[in-house]
Amino acid sequence: MDPKSNIAPLPHASRDCTTALLLVGGLGTRLKSVLPSTPKPLAPLGDMTFLHLPVLQLRSQGIRHIVMCSGHLADQIESEFKDGKKWDVAIEHSKELVPLGTAGAVKFADRFLKQDSDFLVMNGDSFLQLDVQEFIRFHYGHGGLVSMAVRKVPDAARFGTVLLNEKNQVVGFREKTGSHDSGIVNGGVYVFNGAVLKNIPEGPSSLETEIFPKLLSQGVFALEQHGMFIDIGTPEDYARAQELCHSLRQAAFPQ
Repeated sequence: MDPKSNIAPLPHASRDCTTALLLVGGLGTRLKSVLPSTPKPLAPLGDMTFLHLPVLQLRSQGIRHIVMCSGHLADQIESEFKDGKKWDVAIEHSKELVPLGTAGAVKFADRFLKQDSDFLVMNGDSFLQLDVQEFIRFHYGHGGLVSMAVRKVPDAARFGTVLLNEKNQVVGFREKTGSHDSGIVNGGVYVFNGAVLKNIPEGPSSLETEIFPKLLSQGVFALEQHGMFIDIGTPEDYARAQELCHSLRQAAFPQ
């Protein structure tokens, strides 16, 4: 390991990506007015919850081992999904005792992962329509440490934006500016090489602000998606998700 960069070297890709971590431990502060006692990923969406979208999306595309990385109101999430048999998947629960942030939650769940295997990571409060297997093939094709699914949105004011070069390699991140211009944003779905875990410290940390910038020199690549994308971080976007309930279901698991 280079002591100057403090970045672990990249091992040969294992070509084994069969587990997905769902990050469902956030406090959901901005949704308290509409969900005062419910974890954000369990926001009702028709006759199911928002979190059913990624679970059924993964199942329909061949990913059957899911780890729920929970924290805030974790017992409600475990009570709803249990071991996953009802949805023909195997679900395990990684419950943090203190808030660990997105990177800390991934690190805390390493005991559920095969050593040095690649794995998926997905935000549990957003949904991105994508071909999971195509995304995994993209990851192995470029040989980098991280693959990130990105989406161009017409109004990027709520998001930081992702800066890419002509080879689809991430070269930087731009913080939220409040500008209502279009931009490429992080879709909240990743494939990680197992070496990522060696670069995440114990305790609280953020993928977006602390870990990804540190890993750019090791190769972070982005695959642009063009399907449905929604983040239910605000009451307005949650209301929009409810209006799009049928379309979101069809995007997650086409019948």
